[in-house]
Amino acid sequence: MKLQQLRYLVEVAKQGLNVSDAAEALHTSQPGISKQIRLLEDELGVQVFVRNGKRVVDVTAPGKEILKISERILREAKNLKRVAEEFVNEQEGGLVVATTHTQARYALPPTIHDFMQRYPGVKLSIKQGSPTQICEFVMDGSADIAIATEGIDQFPELAMLDCYSWNRSIIVPDNHPLLDLKGQLRIEDVAKYPIITYDFAFTGRSKINRAFESCGLAPNVVLTAIDTDVIKTYVGLGLGIGIVASMAFDVKRDVGLFAIDASHLFEPSTTHIGIRRDAYLRGYTYSFIERFAPHLTRAVVDAALNNKGEE
Repeated sequence: MKLQQLRYLVEVAKQGLNVSDAAEALHTSQPGISKQIRLLEDELGVQVFVRNGKRVVDVTAPGKEILKISERILREAKNLKRVAEEFVNEQEGGLVVATTHTQARYALPPTIHDFMQRYPGVKLSIKQGSPTQICEFVMDGSADIAIATEGIDQFPELAMLDCYSWNRSIIVPDNHPLLDLKGQLRIEDVAKYPIITYDFAFTGRSKINRAFESCGLAPNVVLTAIDTDVIKTYVGLGLGIGIVASMAFDVKRDVGLFAIDASHLFEPSTTHIGIRRDAYLRGYTYSFIERFAPHLTRAVVDAALNNKGEE
């Protein structure tokens, strides 16, 4: 039994049972993958996959358990390599951070700048996606940590650590009637206008909806996007008012737009870091996390990882 055979098994399952796609992802040949999987099945004495001719069409009952164990073995093999790398050269390696556009564009730049100055030998990669996608990146090992507001709590295999709280602003173009309001902005004032905001899966959208529902109102959302810059672009075109994370508004860059504080209208949201509970973290990963959220020291992170979801 070889680790490579386990990698082939897991990749075929990951690629929706498409052996050709698995071969492409692993930079090898389809016949080679098929042969090695057959050899492993012969060694184990059971079939992992159900086949129809040359096509893989399903996973057998024992195959499902074998895949789970294979994934665990591969994760531990990766952890072994990280342990060795930590002792050989703690200043070099790779770190993949999976996150949403808002975090990558507005929250992470200072952390990334400081980290790259401190660890020039570490190759840092940012993988963007929806909250669910970035959690899946961490789950399948293609990312080391996830940073998002939504979604991490839906994955019990991930330890979830609170980073910081934030709220929202209403973005309007110049001369908009909301800029002339006397007194504090009300949810009823916002409800009068077409709204451009985040896609439901992103950046605390559920709390926006709840704020309107609590007042018996329905927001007139005419356009949604995953990218805050897209939202601001269409606000600038006069298609509606924007509801965005306050950190995403920059007075110098967002010329022609104005931000109205709306933190009193919406519940605050919290950005979290998600990490596999069985992951071995390199020293520089702890450093990255603490740079992003100073209260998340190595001891705090380790305590969260060692809490096996029993809280």
